[in-house]
Amino acid sequence: MERLKVYTARQIHTMDPGRPVAKAIAIAEGRIVSVGTLASMAPWLRRVDHDIDDRFRDDVLLPGLIDPHTHLRMSGTFMGLHYVGPIESHGPQGPVAGLAGRDDVLSRLQTLVKESNDPSSPIITWGYDPGMQGGHLDRDMLDEISAEVPLWVLSYAPHIVYTNTPMMERTGVTEDTQAHGIGRYPDGRLNGWFIESRAVGQATRPVQREVYRSGFGREALQRQAQVAVRNGITTVADLAWGFESFEKEWDDHAALVNDPGFPLRMLLIPFDARLVAKFGDDRFDYLASMRAKGTDKLAPHGVKFINDGSYPSMTLRLKFPGYLDGEEGLTGETPWETMVDSMLPYWRAGIQIHSHANGDETVDMTLDTLAELQARHPRFDHRFVIEHYCISTVAQGKRLAALGGLASVNPYFVHYRSLIHSDSGFGPDRAEATARLGTLAEAGVTFALHSDFNLVVGPMAPLTAAWIAVNRLALDDQTVMAPGERISVDRALRAVTIDAAYVLRRDHEIGSLEVGKLADLAVLGDDPYTVAPGKLRDIPVKGTVLGGIPHLAHIADD
Repeated sequence: MERLKVYTARQIHTMDPGRPVAKAIAIAEGRIVSVGTLASMAPWLRRVDHDIDDRFRDDVLLPGLIDPHTHLRMSGTFMGLHYVGPIESHGPQGPVAGLAGRDDVLSRLQTLVKESNDPSSPIITWGYDPGMQGGHLDRDMLDEISAEVPLWVLSYAPHIVYTNTPMMERTGVTEDTQAHGIGRYPDGRLNGWFIESRAVGQATRPVQREVYRSGFGREALQRQAQVAVRNGITTVADLAWGFESFEKEWDDHAALVNDPGFPLRMLLIPFDARLVAKFGDDRFDYLASMRAKGTDKLAPHGVKFINDGSYPSMTLRLKFPGYLDGEEGLTGETPWETMVDSMLPYWRAGIQIHSHANGDETVDMTLDTLAELQARHPRFDHRFVIEHYCISTVAQGKRLAALGGLASVNPYFVHYRSLIHSDSGFGPDRAEATARLGTLAEAGVTFALHSDFNLVVGPMAPLTAAWIAVNRLALDDQTVMAPGERISVDRALRAVTIDAAYVLRRDHEIGSLEVGKLADLAVLGDDPYTVAPGKLRDIPVKGTVLGGIPHLAHIADD
């Protein structure tokens, strides 16, 4: 065994229920050798050369925090475009102010058109949020800005592209086009909407070169990795692998992540629709070949199905009584009637399935699918995951538990969006009960908290996610949304550590501080178990330790 590195701390929370707290942790070869006190690990210290490092003596250590649903490369790429979203965004040139409403966005587009020197060059923007900025854009609105300069507006959650007529013409769509996700006015005319991944992909092809600029994917990952360090995150899963190109995206990640100095572990989860389109029946061979290339820092994982729209875009599927305005929401690329047959090959192959389901109607369909998969091919420990799980019922939580399923939940909508959608979209009852964590906890479902960063309005900050889950305060910081759905501090912290690791099938390697596991730590300036629950989001994060190596802005690395 190589020389031991021993870190001491004010307090260490291990997430090991048998040995929940400690004062020291010993590390060798990137893994944990002992957790306890200097006295308890004396048998190791007498036998192995070691260094005792007390740089964390005033700090609190937790297992490295985990965000199990992100889109770092994709979102980092979009962040290089003109920004028209509602909150401050940190792009390549620094912070960019948000735009309060739709009129402000239209004014910004008008300014960009006036500043354009080439009417044939498209204006490419991202970040529009119909919920926070006053409703959807459409073709007629954008044609009023310009009937000559092509306009392309990507929503903050990249489920919708809005275009004017010149831009729509470049996509090849005509009034005769009949395809999933091509939006129309009530009178049947094309309205300039391209909805969900296939249609968004079609809308993106004419601006491919501008959106996916050479080298920007790696720049995006580098920048977003620093965001992760500042928030105590050591592992993320990216659930958009294949959105642009399987090979290019893997190469961008591999070039960075496997560098010993890169501060993140990353799992890449592919889209089923893209796998089928690219590899067909050979997709399982492709996934097996990529798994062979995987390391403990970068690996392919599972498969994702997108089965409805998004919460912020108000395109998810709802049961009775539906939307306030009578909208119906959207399904994904895979027809619901063929969902079982589409998922079954992955299920039989033992590949973990992640099912994007935001609305309660989609959750019902997903639970029916899971039940049928079990009936056709019974599996233990399948860890089928419902992703987002935004609007649900109490009964659905109990059924998810009975079927052995898991949930990866976005709690940020409770704080940032619930009041908005009470009067715009889903109605007060369902908006208040967004992200039913208390119900899941009572039913016995293992769940994680995620950010979906940066494709929804909200930060990639697990302590903020925990704060929301514990307090359920709306954006006014006063209104408590569905107080019975609050969870304990311990359960919230588990949902960003060991339970998140379980959801990603990595709990044998990360998520708790136990002997043999990877030595990943979050370094906090205060103790989340002793501060007031309302102060969880205010705890300073000093950085991380990945495989025993510190990544701290204010402390020189060894």
